[in-house]
Amino acid sequence: MIEKNKVVTLNYKLTEAGKSEEIESTYGGQPLMFIYETGSMLPKFEENLKGLKQGDKFNFVLKAADAYGEVIESAVTEIPKTAFSQDGKVDESIMVLGKVLPMQDKDGNRFDGIIVEINDDSIKMDFNHPLAGFDLNFDGEITEVRDATELELEHGHLHPEGDEHAHEHHHDDDHECTGCGAH
Repeated sequence: MIEKNKVVTLNYKLTEAGKSEEIESTYGGQPLMFIYETGSMLPKFEENLKGLKQGDKFNFVLKAADAYGEVIESAVTEIPKTAFSQDGKVDESIMVLGKVLPMQDKDGNRFDGIIVEINDDSIKMDFNHPLAGFDLNFDGEITEVRDATELELEHGHLHPEGDEHAHEHHHDDDHECTGCGAH
């Protein structure tokens, strides 16, 4: 049964609530795996799974406020093209509508921004999460529930089963977990 420190494996189809167009799906690909209640998932997402077990199906809606929040207008900002210059030259090739660019603020925090407008001297970027403002419908099934290993709990993320090199796993400041499922 799904509870704290259990590894949950599931498949889901994600749509905007009330619509049928698929946003993403794990069916036919890599299922979502995460350690329950370790902070890697949206709290309301986990709340809707509590107590389920292998083979159980689920279908629930997360309101935007409980998912990725409402759209914040101040997160859409204009940036001078000169901010993208190297050696005094602006790289115009990276300025494509809809392109996601990794950015960094003065404190070194990293953000992904989507180019939403291109002007002569500036570009407008949206730093809202791509799913901000959407009520999300998750429809899927639990495929496995197991106890997390001590190593997984210690590291706070999953290790492949049978990974004989798991004890050699090292962390550094640039370590990025994959498969954390933080949607």
